[in-house]
Amino acid sequence: MAQARRKSSDTDLLINREWCKGCGICIAFCPKEALFIDQEGKADKYMDSCTSCGICETYCPDFAISVVKRRININAGKQTGSDARQ
Repeated sequence: MAQARRKSSDTDLLINREWCKGCGICIAFCPKEALFIDQEGKADKYMDSCTSCGICETYCPDFAISVVKRRININAGKQTGSDARQ
């Protein structure tokens, strides 16, 4: 079964560090090995490796990970950041 891949330029992977317990489940399921546990014991991502596929979001038991679409500033035609969905 083929996985639908989102372009990382269209989406952001957000990690709510307050909710993350550092269980490592997201790391185990990441097909690109783009996640790791940082020095504070929280999940973090390698920016260049993450494709924002959403698998980590699906399996996170603490709902600490969100893949959100970036908003586009129509006037400037540039991406301005992530939706405020935290």
